[in-house]
Amino acid sequence: MSTGGKRQALGRGLAALIPNAAEDRRDANPHAAGDSGLRLLDIESIHPFARQPRKHFDDSRLDELAETIRSQGIIQPLVVRNRHSGGFELIAGERRWRAAQRAGLHQVPAVVREASESQAFEMTLVENLQREDLNPIEEAEAFQYMVAEHGHTQESLALRVGKDRSTVANALRLLKLPPAVRAMVREGRLNMGHARALLGLESDQAIDRLARQAASRNLSVRQVESLVKRERTNDSRPAPPQVSPAARDLVHRLEQALAARVKLVQSSPKSGHLEIHYGSLDELDAILAKILR
Repeated sequence: MSTGGKRQALGRGLAALIPNAAEDRRDANPHAAGDSGLRLLDIESIHPFARQPRKHFDDSRLDELAETIRSQGIIQPLVVRNRHSGGFELIAGERRWRAAQRAGLHQVPAVVREASESQAFEMTLVENLQREDLNPIEEAEAFQYMVAEHGHTQESLALRVGKDRSTVANALRLLKLPPAVRAMVREGRLNMGHARALLGLESDQAIDRLARQAASRNLSVRQVESLVKRERTNDSRPAPPQVSPAARDLVHRLEQALAARVKLVQSSPKSGHLEIHYGSLDELDAILAKILR
């Protein structure tokens, strides 16, 4: 895909998606009516975006933001769009909206924009990415939605959100983790580095087992990488050849003839060696006498 010419790059900020937003903030009357621009909206008329990629909002940090809003107000306005069933739907600023409710505000400043479902989702995703508000699983699920529902390739999605294609690819790989391990990453018990290391394992059972070990023991990413490497080495060792019924019968006959424990070690289906065990020099003399007789 050519990267020449003009392109929309969401990673440059919401200003790339909200033309003249800066001018609106400088020049618009906050109390002015109208269909777009900066306005004061009743907080009850604003509804959260149904496709909001962010699922977790920390209560203690919301309380801190609410205290700031009580004393300083909302410095950065929300971004909303008109809602078909009435009122407005949040595009950017859900955390500020939630904190404003806790602070007891009845109205909040907001920029009203026309945006399709796809555009609204992209704006919401970019704001969260820029603020680093999403955990790795929320980010991966948002990228997957863009690929599945809006036809993006990894490369085109990377251009839209202002990230490297490898970053998008690595994020999407996290969705291959077992559900229980994804939950650990979502909760912050494991980080992105732990998750990427665990993806080096083949089976879900092994991933789940090492993930629980890493979380319970608070292992570093390097320690998890070492455990994964050891697990892969053990898995790559060839299984010992199965001993045939004829070989087992031979071992039994030798043990009876020599009155000693005998072990047949096969290195391949057609080669190997015999081990004859003795407990004393007298037993060894007896075994040799029978063999050399």
